[in-house]
Amino acid sequence: MSDKIAVVLVRGLIRANAAVQDTLYMLKLRKKNQCIIINKSPQSAGMIQKVKDYVTWGEVDAETISALEGKMENGSAHLQPPRKGYGRKGIKIAFSNRGALGYRGEKINDLLKRMI
Repeated sequence: MSDKIAVVLVRGLIRANAAVQDTLYMLKLRKKNQCIIINKSPQSAGMIQKVKDYVTWGEVDAETISALEGKMENGSAHLQPPRKGYGRKGIKIAFSNRGALGYRGEKINDLLKRMI
């Protein structure tokens, strides 16, 4: 189990309430398809839980972190939209229901490789 988590902003900030927008700004997620790598902690878990309807996240491996290093700027990386899309049901449905949002676990590595 990795101690690093990758968080990717899937949806835009239009019509998001102020608390969600503030949390995303604290996480340095300001544009769609932007990614950050953070340490796993109770504080980060609370922040992710607050913005769970706008992001997808999971444990990232060392290989993916090294691939993202070249794209990182100020702690975040702006990535391309994923090849073959986010999921079959789109960006408003949870990953557990074959959508794009929420916790992905180790499958975040597959998504990030499609976005690099």
